[in-house]
Amino acid sequence: MKTNRSQCPLVSVLDIVGDKWSLVIIRDLFLGKKTFTEFMKSPEKIASNILSNRLDLLINHGLLKVVKLPHDHKTKIYYLTTKGIDIYPVLYEMMFWSKRNLENKFDSIGHKFFKDNQGVAPEVSIKNTQSLYIKYRDKVLSHIDS
Repeated sequence: MKTNRSQCPLVSVLDIVGDKWSLVIIRDLFLGKKTFTEFMKSPEKIASNILSNRLDLLINHGLLKVVKLPHDHKTKIYYLTTKGIDIYPVLYEMMFWSKRNLENKFDSIGHKFFKDNQGVAPEVSIKNTQSLYIKYRDKVLSHIDS
């Protein structure tokens, strides 16, 4: 069983996703990435050793699962579990906090996110994104199983 360094609920979650890379990986999964190579191509340029470490961390805490392709045992497919999908509202709120409070110019990922969510109630947008990911994940996994 995993031990926490603190009994504080905030510290407990930060031990899992408190670094920028874990959240970027989760974001990328929602954007349709699923392999190590696809994660490596993210504009943030994560180092391969950090990526491996964060994927293992997220798997060990039950946010991700991984399967190997039946015809290519080198390629692993990573996907969010229900627990991992459940963290999406946090990402959603963090992105909108960023828009409200930082004077950053956002890249195409940010522009698309804000455009897609313009005029949509947060709870509707969050539920839709989670549902779309589940459908995508299930489709990907069904092709692996068949």
